[in-house]
This record gives sequence, structure tokens and C-alpha cells, in this order.
Amino acid sequence: MPTHQVFIGIGSNIGKRLCYLQEAVDQLACLEETSLCAVSSVYMTEPIGVTEQNRFFNGVILLETGLAPEKLRQQCKTIEQELGRPVTYPRWSSRVIDLDILLYDNMCLHTETLVIPHPELHRRKFVLVPLLDIANPVHPVMQQSIRQILECCDDRSVLIRIKQTVEIKKKQTAH
Repeated sequence: MPTHQVFIGIGSNIGKRLCYLQEAVDQLACLEETSLCAVSSVYMTEPIGVTEQNRFFNGVILLETGLAPEKLRQQCKTIEQELGRPVTYPRWSSRVIDLDILLYDNMCLHTETLVIPHPELHRRKFVLVPLLDIANPVHPVMQQSIRQILECCDDRSVLIRIKQTVEIKKKQTAH
């Protein structure tokens, strides 16, 4: 089964934010046909849209997976719900966990439920900066590297790298 490189944005601004990020990463690492390759630093960031809420902890992870984009999206939604995120929620609301597929290889996809690359990727420092911690891929629509996009990004928010990190844990193997 061929594998695909997928960058996923992770975020939380309710409760034990770092714990939610770690649990989501652990669950993503356990998905079938999937391995966790890299995790960015974690950044404390300002909320967008509804600003009267807690700051977010945000990061980006790199997976290699054999899962198709829609199957991976469904798995992300399942993990979000298992960690306490409701099925429906107001846009820009507080959340226990948010998992967004940012890039999937160099694929461009637009369906009712999924847009790749993420349509707001180029406007959000809270994903561009942590993505650069891991790699500097080329945006398949804009045909610019993530570093080039960040240099032109209008987002003036301030990101604070926190000392705590999300860890890559070894997969459990059956004995």
C-alpha cells in the first residue's frame, strides 16, 4: 500500500490543552496504515474570530499514511468526538481538540466535506510557523513554499513557543 505524507494541524483551548494534544497525537499514531513521523513545537496563540475565549495551544504533525483523504478526515473527526468535541459547533468556538488536514502530498481536493490544501492555511501563522518546524513543503495551489507564504502572510498574531512538548510515543506491538 503506497503511503502519503500528510500534515495535520492540531489545536486546543479548553481544559488541559497539552494533554488533549498529546492524546490526539497518540490516537492518530495508532491508526491503521499510519505512522507518526514528526511533531512541531507547541505554540500558544490568540483565538481567531471569537476573541473572548482562552488562548489556543497549536502545533502541526506529519504522518505517513495509506489512508485515503476522506477516511483520514473521518478518523480525525472520530478522535475529536472521543476527546469531547461535539459533532456540531459554532465556527471559531472554543474546542477541546481540533484536527485539520492541511496538506496531503501535493493533492488538491474539493468535496462537500473536505478541502485540501486547507483553505485557510496561507492566512494562519498558527499553522504556518509550526509547519516550518517540521518541513517547508510547496503549497500545491499557490506554488510557493510555506516559508515564502509566511513571509507574505497578513496575520499579525503573536505566537509564543511553550516549553512543554507533544511526544512521539512508540507504537505498542503485540507479543
